[in-house]
Amino acid sequence: MGDQVNTEKFDGMLLAMAQQCEGGVNEILNCLFSFLARKTDFYIGGAPGQAEKMVMDNFKKYQKVAEAKKDEEKKEREEEERKRKERIAKRKAEEEKAMNEPKIKEITDEEAKQIEQEMKKAKEDEEKPPEPPKDEAKDKTEDKPAENGDGEEKSKSDDEEDEKDKGKIKPNAGNGCDLPTYRWTQTLEEIECTIPLNVKFPVKGKDCVVDIGRKHLKVGLKGHPPIINGETFNEMKVEESTWTIIDRKSITLSIEKVNKMEWWNKLVTTDPEINTKKVNPEPSKLSDLEGETRGIVEKMMYDQRQRELGLPTSEDQKKQDILGKFMKQHPEMDFSKCKFN
Repeated sequence: MGDQVNTEKFDGMLLAMAQQCEGGVNEILNCLFSFLARKTDFYIGGAPGQAEKMVMDNFKKYQKVAEAKKDEEKKEREEEERKRKERIAKRKAEEEKAMNEPKIKEITDEEAKQIEQEMKKAKEDEEKPPEPPKDEAKDKTEDKPAENGDGEEKSKSDDEEDEKDKGKIKPNAGNGCDLPTYRWTQTLEEIECTIPLNVKFPVKGKDCVVDIGRKHLKVGLKGHPPIINGETFNEMKVEESTWTIIDRKSITLSIEKVNKMEWWNKLVTTDPEINTKKVNPEPSKLSDLEGETRGIVEKMMYDQRQRELGLPTSEDQKKQDILGKFMKQHPEMDFSKCKFN
């Protein structure tokens, strides 16, 4: 290590020299040996063959250093590639497991209580005295369209929410964002970020600056302004997060979230915000969630698809089912003038 420390102090001068030698390594060596011949007694000051031996000894010494470093970098890349393949294999296994699981719809505790209350109410309705005459029933049922007013108010509130989302970016295919200098995607558990490095030389690990903190991220190249440098949207698991160099041209980060129950609307606080309402969760990841949480997410996904298709949501269907039961229980009532929206 001592030789390495002593020689590195001349790197600045040698780099400046190399930048001016357009002929590459051959021109650098030509200048070096020319200097030794013209300005020193390197060739004639020692015993015959000593100068050549000195050159070859140093050549072989640093040849071994370079080869050892190359082998070490190769092992690091292989280890990083192995870890990456393990993550991919794990995800595929989870996807296959999720696809092979029986498609049984789970209901939440809240939905179970609501169904229980509806059944109790239906039983109480059966025990009530006879219903009022048909005309009175008509008057009451004709009041039903007033519920449309609530629907209109709801649609207005939805419009107001849409107003709040104006200016937010639609998520990319990976539920993240494509930015000018990098791209990131996410699941509920982790984030992957790819940062292209626009340089003309093959990038190595020593050229990179990657600092993954609890709630801070810094990525870039040594001697260059950082590409990412700021506070993240939320906390990260430092010990579970990794980074690797892809094709010597880009850096890929794999970041584990601390909170695995939220979608990030930005990677760092200086990024533009994405609209997390437009996020499309991966079905394969639902199997990782707890029963109650999974039910909520499934319900949200179902309602979102129904709205996009212009079909009734789960809440709308429940209302229609309850009303359908009531109509069957009271065939003497006239519902012809009612609107069931």
